[in-house]
Amino acid sequence: MLFFSFQNGKWLITPAFSVFLHLMHHKAGFVTIVGNPNAGKSTLMNALLGYDLSIVNSKAQTTRHRIKGILNGDDYQVVFSDTPGLIKPVYKLHEQMMGAVAESFSDADLILYMAEINDLNISEELVEKLTKSNVPLFVLINKIDLADQAKVEEVTNHWKEALQPKQLFPISALHKFYLDVLLKEILEMLPEAPPYFEKDDSMSDRDMRFFVGEIIREKILAYYQKEIPYSVEVKVLSYKESDDIDRIGVVIFVTRESQKGILLGKNGAAIKKLGTESRKKIETVIQKKVYLELTVKVLDNWRDDENALRRFGYTD
Repeated sequence: MLFFSFQNGKWLITPAFSVFLHLMHHKAGFVTIVGNPNAGKSTLMNALLGYDLSIVNSKAQTTRHRIKGILNGDDYQVVFSDTPGLIKPVYKLHEQMMGAVAESFSDADLILYMAEINDLNISEELVEKLTKSNVPLFVLINKIDLADQAKVEEVTNHWKEALQPKQLFPISALHKFYLDVLLKEILEMLPEAPPYFEKDDSMSDRDMRFFVGEIIREKILAYYQKEIPYSVEVKVLSYKESDDIDRIGVVIFVTRESQKGILLGKNGAAIKKLGTESRKKIETVIQKKVYLELTVKVLDNWRDDENALRRFGYTD
C-alpha cells in the first residue's frame, strides 16, 4: 500500500494514506447494556440506534438472546449489546440467557448498568462483578419521567454508593431524555480502533431469519397472556427470496397440547391474526411482499432440553 506518489515533480498523499489517517482517529468498541427485567434495555438500544432492532414489551424476559446493534458515524462505530434481563435461572433456557449476559462482559469496552427508577434490587454477586471489573461502568437511572426531583436524587445517591460508577445518568429511554448527552460520553470512553463490522450495511450481527422469529415472538407477547409467551419458541425453517415476494415457513413450538389450542384459537382465528400482524411488520422491515406460513407443534419440556436449545440457537 503506497502512502505517497511522485507526480509532476511533487510528492502527493495518496487516497490510501488519507484512509489510514482517518482510521488513526476512528473510535470503535463494544458497549454492554445490563439490568433487571423491564429496566428498558431494549428501548434504550433502539433509541440510541435510531431504529427498532430489539423487540419491546412490558412482559418480563422479552429479550432471550444477546443482540448486537451497530451504530455508525463518520469517525466511530459503537456495537451495543442488548442482553436478557437478570434473573435467577429456573430452566436451562434461563441458564443460557444468563450465559449470554456473562459473554457480553467478556468483550465489553464499557458497561451500562440500567435500573428503573423504582427498582433498587441488585444481587451481591453482580455488585462485586461490576465494582471489581476493569471495564468502565456507567449507571443509567431510567424512567425518571415517573418520579419527582427528590426521588431522582435519592436513587442517584443510592447507586453512586452501591456501584461507584464512572458516571451516572438519569434518563428516560422511552422519551429520549438526555440520550444525546449519554451518547457523547459513550463515544468519549471508546478506544481508537478501526470498525469491527462493515459500515455500509451493518445494523446487527444477526440475520433476517433471526429477526423474523423475533417479530413473531413480539406479536405473541402482545396478543397472548399468562404462560403462553414464556412457553413459546419460534423457529424459521425456510426463507426463500425472490424479486417480488419472500416465502417464509415458521414453526412455533409450545410445551403442551393445551397451549397449542390457545395459540390456534377457535377455528384458527388467533393464529390467523398472529400471522397477519407478523406479516405486516416483516413487510415493513424488508420492504417487500411476504408469504408467511405458521405451524404450531408441541415439544415437551424444550426449555430444559439441551438438544432443543442448541437447535434454537441458545448454545454453540
